[in-house]
Amino acid sequence: MSNNRINKSRVIFGLLTIAVMVCIFIFSCENADKSSDTSGTIVDLIINIFYKNFNDMTLAEQTEILDLISHIIRKTAHFVIYAALGFFVFLTSGHKRMFCHETLWVLLFCGLYAVSDEIHQYFVPGRACMIRDMLLDTCGSITGITASFLLVKLFHRKK
Repeated sequence: MSNNRINKSRVIFGLLTIAVMVCIFIFSCENADKSSDTSGTIVDLIINIFYKNFNDMTLAEQTEILDLISHIIRKTAHFVIYAALGFFVFLTSGHKRMFCHETLWVLLFCGLYAVSDEIHQYFVPGRACMIRDMLLDTCGSITGITASFLLVKLFHRKK
């Protein structure tokens, strides 16, 4: 019975892994303008919350703030979505140990997906293949793997 429940949870985590991979692919299909529009919505929200006098600033000040916030939002999105990927791939794998060769396979899977994602973006108008994004994605994956490991440990400790 317990084994059946484990299999069901692994199937659910597998489906969530696929959902995250599809989201990454869809975001990577967006050309530069569409991608900017997607992150621009969040940038506008942040500006409205934290920069009440934004419209009174000079154009140079506005541009500097927009560029900085946009950069932070875009890089945070990379990190977070790959953290979700690492989280779900580790849970799908069913492993309970952090430092083992199975975890390396999970990390390799996430890293290769990051590489394929950046190569994909190379062929999308206005987008680029960036090594630093691959590294950022992989760091996000490591964070997600670590978070899922800690969650598994916490769950098993409470049982």
